[in-house]
Amino acid sequence: MNTKTELEKLCKSYENKDFIKDDPIQFPHRYKNKRDIEIAGFLASLFAYGKRELFINVLNKMFAQMGDSPLEFILSNGKVEGIDYRFSKNIDIAQILEILHKLYTEDNSSLEELFAHGWRQFGEVALMLQVVADYFYSNVSKDVTAGFYHLIPNPAKKSPLKRMNMFLRWMVRDGEVDLGIWHFMPKSALLIPLDVHVARISRKLNILSRSANDLKSVQELSDKLKKFDENDPVKYDFALFGYGVNNQL
Repeated sequence: MNTKTELEKLCKSYENKDFIKDDPIQFPHRYKNKRDIEIAGFLASLFAYGKRELFINVLNKMFAQMGDSPLEFILSNGKVEGIDYRFSKNIDIAQILEILHKLYTEDNSSLEELFAHGWRQFGEVALMLQVVADYFYSNVSKDVTAGFYHLIPNPAKKSPLKRMNMFLRWMVRDGEVDLGIWHFMPKSALLIPLDVHVARISRKLNILSRSANDLKSVQELSDKLKKFDENDPVKYDFALFGYGVNNQL
């Protein structure tokens, strides 16, 4: 099998508008305003783990409470009630919303500007994400649980940072699925969102040699995919994910 040819074929099969309705990217796609999109995308990505139908249900409940504009909800210091998901409790979610309120009001900034600040400082995804995590950690004011730190992962722990890399893919790449509203970094610098499905298939295809699902494996796989397309390596996420969830290999 020619791996690149097969992956290209699968990209064309999976990267289309039909993908959106069953994926957490459906939530930022509900909005037109740039700030609404980035807030919705950020929040949706944080919860995107575990059983898909469960976290989609939680996100539907949360965005129903947020109304027509996540930005206006954040600016008004809105609260969500009765939202728990696995490790994370309502207080953890409330804390994230309060920190977003501070970011957009007191600091007169945005998620885009926060991520861009990290990118301008370091020009490396993991270090950029450390800047983002440190901002959230430094602004904790509630008695949060460990679930807060699960939602906002610490890059220093060298985990694969799957959800953050997925969020970056949504914001930086353009196409039928990804939104492409951030332009401070090139899509060639993005890292693959590594989950168990993508990791398993990548090993079977011999494009990932490491056995651990960690940040080093993310970098190894991303570097390998750059050999297939140096300008847009994470487009292959659609192919690898599709392979994995449909047990095609």
